[in-house]
This record gives sequence, structure tokens and C-alpha cells, in this order.
Amino acid sequence: MRLSLRRSDVLFVVIAAALVALYVATAGGGFPLDDSWIHQVYGRNLAFTGQWAFVPGIPSAASTSALYTVLLAIGYKLGIHYALWTHMIGVIALAVAGMLASRIAARILPESRYVGVASGLAVVTAWHLVWASASGMETMLFGMWTLVLIWLAVNSINPALRNSVSSLPASGEGIEDRTMVLRGAVFGVVAALATMTRPEGALLAGLIGGLMLIARPQGTWRGFILWGISAAIGFGVGIAPYFALNLSLTGGLLPNTAAAKQAENAPLLLLPYSSRIINLIFPLIAGGQLLLIPGMLVFAAFVVRRVRQDRRVWMWLVLLLWPVALVALYAARLPAPYQHGRYVIPALPALIVAGVIGTAWLMSAPQPSVKRRGIRPTWVLTRTLAMAAVLSFAYFVLVVGPPAYRVDTRIIEEEMVATAHWIHDNIPPDELLAVHDIGAVGYFAPREIIDLAGLVSPEVIPIILDEEPLWALMQERDARYLMAFPDQVPGDDVNDPRLCVLFTTNGQTSRSVGGPNMAVYVLTWDGVCDLTGENVLE
Repeated sequence: MRLSLRRSDVLFVVIAAALVALYVATAGGGFPLDDSWIHQVYGRNLAFTGQWAFVPGIPSAASTSALYTVLLAIGYKLGIHYALWTHMIGVIALAVAGMLASRIAARILPESRYVGVASGLAVVTAWHLVWASASGMETMLFGMWTLVLIWLAVNSINPALRNSVSSLPASGEGIEDRTMVLRGAVFGVVAALATMTRPEGALLAGLIGGLMLIARPQGTWRGFILWGISAAIGFGVGIAPYFALNLSLTGGLLPNTAAAKQAENAPLLLLPYSSRIINLIFPLIAGGQLLLIPGMLVFAAFVVRRVRQDRRVWMWLVLLLWPVALVALYAARLPAPYQHGRYVIPALPALIVAGVIGTAWLMSAPQPSVKRRGIRPTWVLTRTLAMAAVLSFAYFVLVVGPPAYRVDTRIIEEEMVATAHWIHDNIPPDELLAVHDIGAVGYFAPREIIDLAGLVSPEVIPIILDEEPLWALMQERDARYLMAFPDQVPGDDVNDPRLCVLFTTNGQTSRSVGGPNMAVYVLTWDGVCDLTGENVLE
């Protein structure tokens, strides 16, 4: 299971660092999501107060990724600038994902000289993954963990397999017990780390466990049982602190974020399930990976055909089954395709690896003996497809990705961050503020708030889509101000007499793409808009 360094790893690191730096420089700094600032708030508070809290002194569980929060806290503790540290985590996650993609592909198709490097390059140049690496979110870190788990699964096949389906032994040769125990324990701990990064990590671990039961790559039932018990123990020990934290904060095993997001996006569940699947897939195919779809199909067919020779080859199908399972899960629970499909972006690394391997198989397949003027049509077609994929990856990562990242980041900077700075300068911190997008406010204007998205105010979740109960909650808590986009105002009515506009951003980037501007309202419970004494700025 050793992961020795290769010369190509330096290439992956350099490209990952250069592309993330390009995206950040294009946007002029900042993050493309308000949720990124939520992570920064939790990381900073954990480092400086030792509390798992968005508002110091009020413990809460609005950070989906416990492991990512801890990593950010380390940067604050070390005194490293938050942006540099955050983007460095993204670069490392992207580069390591490229290294793992290279090794997985080379393990499955060792007879191909370049499939490993090609797979690694495809991963580090996929614009969705570069966007995720620069986003300040845990998305790419989780994508990296998915490839670690898949590499461990693929690498678990008995060494007697000799990396080739052309020399498969009878599947009765086992691996020594100590090796099985170690491999299982390592897998369990990595599965725990993946789950602490995103709860969906448990889904991938379970999927691999199921494939292990079918394939039994260890060669014997004894080896599989030892692996399974060790994996369960490793996972249990690793995940215990995460579950204990959530139990103390929420009374459950998971943070509030899942319930809050699901409640807010409940109307999307009214769509047919097939439509939800399509809506989630559509953002993911906007890139070079679209041209790898034939390779993905060839990969699936190749594995199914080879499994007749040895059942252990079923392990390779995890590269396709994991993306399918992730998309199916989100279609069932949180079918939100916005922000370039960020919830299902972790499906891409495995899909890309499968697509590159399948494309390589397609290119190396025996060619028909019939020629036209000395040219084999299938040879030309497969090479053209491969070259088009290479050019498409380059085009999207260099031409499409940076402007998209810049627009996303400028909207957050001009709307959420600008409003947070205004609140810091103009609204006393002891005045209760109701907020929908809480990240930037929590970082630049920390104070007690009512979170209308329910992330740090779980009492909001049951009424998150009910207009009057939300108004009643704000009035009962004596909220003085509201910060929201027009479609985030309870009832979506900016002309409600309880609202008195105090500040608007007039941000141009959001307007340029047909979006709204953020506003701060004085809440006038008597219906009288009197701004006397207020610091009005538009």
C-alpha cells in the first residue's frame, strides 16, 4: 500500500498550484460562495476560543465539514493568512487527487504507458475541480478522499493478480492475516476522515464494502472477514469524536446543515425524480469530461466482460458506481444543481479516471483489417476523440473556468462581503440582526443573529418556508434589522410594510447576470418607516 513519489507528481503539484493561483488572481481574491466564509468563521473561532461555534459562546453545528474546520483552525493557530492557507489546502487536495488518479489508472491498465499520467492530468485540469480547489470549501478535499478510498479498494486485490486480467490466478490464494488487518484498519480510518469531511463519505465506504463482499479480492473468506472487522473498528474509532461532537451540539449524529438545506430546497423535491437526476448531471458535463463519456461506457463494458475471468475485477466498477450513487442520493434528498453542481462535483474525479481508462482501452483495441486508402477509420476516430478531449479540458480550464470563478467571487464580494462591512461600520453589535446568508457577516461583523437559513438557528428549520411564522419569530426575538436578497425576505415581498430599506449594495456584477442586490432593512413592527437617526447609505 505504499504510495511512493513519482516524477509526474511534481507536474501535478505545479499545474494544480498554477491553475488555482490563476483563478484566485483572476477574481482578485475572495471566495465564490458565502458558505466559504462560514467555514472561516468556525475555523477562526475554534483556533482562538476553542469553541465549536459561529457566534462565540453559542455552540452550533453549521459546519458540514468537521475535518475541514480543524484544518482551517490550524492555519489560524499558526498565524498564516487565511486566504493563503485555505488555497494551499485546495492545491494540495487537487494535486494529491491527480497523483491518486494516476496510480489507480496505472494499476488497472498497467500495459498502457501513459494512462496514469493522462488520468492525473485530466483530474488536475478539470475546471470544476480547480474551481472547487479555489472555492474555500471542503469539496476538493472530499474529492481527494474519495480517490484515496478507491485506490485502497483497487489496491486490495491479491498481488498474485499481477495487475493484469491476462494472468488471473485461481481465487483461492489468500493474503497473510496481518496484512489484511492492517489494510482494513487503514481503510476504516480513511473512511472516517472522508465522512468527517462530507457525510457522504460513509456512502462510498459502504459501497466499497459491498463490492468487497461480492469480489473478495483478498482471495479467501478469512481474509475478507479480517479486513471487514478491522475496517469497522478503524472507522468506529476514527468517527467517534465526530459523532460525539454532533451529539453534544444537535442531539444527532449529523450537523444541522443537512436538515436546513433540505428544508429550504423542499420545493425541488416536487419535480419528478428523473428530472432531478438530469438537473444534477447537466452542470457536471460542462467540460472535457463530456468527451470521456464513450470511454466511461467502454470501461463499464470491459469490466463486465473481464469479470467472467475473475470476480475481483468487480472492484474496478467503484469508479462508476460511486458517481451514480452520489447523484442518486442528492436527487432523492437535496436536488440542488446550482453553483456548477457543487454538491455532486466529488463524483467527477472517479468518473474522469474511468473515462480516461476506457478511452485508452478504446485506442488500444485491435483495429479492423479492412483499410480505406491505408487509413483505419476507427484508429482515426479514437485518436480524434482523445485529442478533442485534451483540447476541451484545456479550453474549459483556461478560458471558461476563470471568468466563471471571477463572476461568482465578485458577486459574493460586492453583495455579502460589502454588506457585512457596512453592517460592521453602521449597526451596533448588540442590535439583533436577522440574516439569510450568514458567512460574510459572521466573519466581518460578528454578532448574535437569527439565521433565516436555519444553519445556526435550528428553530427556524420547521418554519423555513412559512412566511408568517418567520415574521413572528423575528418579532418575538425583537430583531431590529434584516439582511437579505429580495427572494430571501419572508414572503418574497420587499414592499412589506414591516420593511424599511436602509442600505443596498448596487453591486454591478450581480446585476450583469440578472441577479438582485443585497439589502439591509430596518424592521418596522408598527409599519411606520422612519429612518430618523439611522445611517442611510445607498
